[in-house]
Parts: sequence; C-alpha cells; structure tokens
Amino acid sequence: MNWDQIEGKWDRAKGKVREKWGKLTDDDVDVIAGKRDQLIGRLKERYGYQKQAAEKEVNRWLDDLRL
Repeated sequence: MNWDQIEGKWDRAKGKVREKWGKLTDDDVDVIAGKRDQLIGRLKERYGYQKQAAEKEVNRWLDDLRL
C-alpha cells in the first residue's frame, strides 16, 4: 500500500494507526489527517523516536497494512 492510498482512506486507516501506536490521542490522529510527515512528527513526540526510527516504523506499518 502506498501513502496516497492512506490519505484517501484516512477514516479507515486512523483506527489502524491507533491500534499500532496507542500513545497517539484522538486529537493527534485528527491533526495527522492522513499526512505522513505529521504522523512521523507525532511519533517523535509521543514515543521519543528519532526521525529515522519513526520513518522506519511508518514504512514497516505501511508494508503490513491491509485496509
């Protein structure tokens, strides 16, 4: 799955985001609104990831995602 598909199906994807990263709040998910850079930024904030680690997490999640 690619990120354009995530943006288009954000209403379905946001539940999967919350399942994967439980420290993200509903407000975080609303702010992310399907934007990859916003997700990476929130992961850095909530989990203390460095940018590369956050990007790697997002890429792994994206590879495994089924919507």
